[in-house]
Amino acid sequence: MGLREQKKQATRAALSWAAVRLIVERGAENVLVEDIAAAAGVSPRTFNNYFSSKGEAVAARHLDRHLQLAADLRARPAGEPLWTAITAAATAQTTPGPEVTAHPQHPDPAEWAAGIRAMMASPGLQAEMLRAGVRAEAEIAAAVAARTGTDPSRDLYPTLVAGAITAAHNAAQQQFVAHDASVSMTDLLREALSLLAAGLPEPAREP
Repeated sequence: MGLREQKKQATRAALSWAAVRLIVERGAENVLVEDIAAAAGVSPRTFNNYFSSKGEAVAARHLDRHLQLAADLRARPAGEPLWTAITAAATAQTTPGPEVTAHPQHPDPAEWAAGIRAMMASPGLQAEMLRAGVRAEAEIAAAVAARTGTDPSRDLYPTLVAGAITAAHNAAQQQFVAHDASVSMTDLLREALSLLAAGLPEPAREP
């Protein structure tokens, strides 16, 4: 990847993270495109070169992480068991990137989790996340197909696995915010994927 493309990706990531951070902290109705652009150190015109709305900018973070998951899955060792490879690729995406660690001032975890819940309840954002999810699942399905010798256009398996991975991520995220971000997203996601790999056995019931 050339330097120009690296800079474009860094700008896109910075804008997406700024949109998430500001909307979580202030609420979507209190954040303008100009605010997001200023937080990322670019002009509103630059924002519009990357995204058509605040919702698209927020959803881009979800999309980009899942596209990277697919890329990482393709790069895992060929002989590695599928769900081991999936878990490694998926949990790698829960580590904060440089655009996050560049902003060390975070609010209280409980307030942050409440802001995420409010953000995710926005109908406009939900629509953008659904659109991003369709593309993300297609890329993950293609990566699963490449490892399993299947065809997403013909075989159910890769598409089903891609949907399961997305569901695992969503369930882990719901638990993460339900616990006011006081638990590890990585541990939650690893547990969710482990349950899927085991065939979702029914939990043991207390006597």
